Amino acid sequence: MGGNLGVRAAPFTYAAHVLGAAAAVLVLVWCVHFRGGLALDSANKNLIFNLHPVLMLIGFIIIGSEAIMSYKALPWSHEVNKLVHLVLHAIALVLGAFGIYCAFKFHNESGIVNLYSLHSWLGLGTICLYGVQWIFGFVTFFIPGAAPTLRRGALPWHVLFGLFVYILALASAELGFLEKLTFLEGSGLDKYGSEAFLVNFTALIVVLFGASVVVSAIAPAHIEGPHGYAAISVD
Repeated sequence: MGGNLGVRAAPFTYAAHVLGAAAAVLVLVWCVHFRGGLALDSANKNLIFNLHPVLMLIGFIIIGSEAIMSYKALPWSHEVNKLVHLVLHAIALVLGAFGIYCAFKFHNESGIVNLYSLHSWLGLGTICLYGVQWIFGFVTFFIPGAAPTLRRGALPWHVLFGLFVYILALASAELGFLEKLTFLEGSGLDKYGSEAFLVNFTALIVVLFGASVVVSAIAPAHIEGPHGYAAISVD
């Protein structure tokens, strides 16, 4: 589809790297500067929660995005790119699961019930689907022995389902930003203050970042010349 529109993957890949770096810096500024820092164990339970958005955005979404783009963007052989793709997705999955653990830990130690919001339902469902996608990819495309016809038939579905799960991850992140900011504003945070502005701006950056990654994934690395009949000159 991207090729039909004359769109190459490279510009969107570069844009995604810049936007991903910006999103990572912004979420760290929010959690460290405005929210007080990060901690796995602390008397201030909010510091435990702060690990959740950092791990989910940087560890899960950004590293997962790099895994998606690596398959096409890296200049190495197909087998090396496939290995990088697999390893980066595994790292994203582990960090995402740990980020969800931090949210549960914060709730349990603060006396807050778990899994009561759409964000939590969608987030937990997304991490489970991500794990299923990784296992399917590992068994089908990485372990030797799968029939070539099976791999060819499964590849379009693997790509489609992967993008679906990725979009779910982005939607879950946006719901998370909205939910947390709503709670903070309900507790007295200035709705037009610098922190509220930072959170909303970070969420917008994540939307643009995700869009760049999706276009980078579906657009071809190179655009082929137009196919058609050349004009025939008549002498």
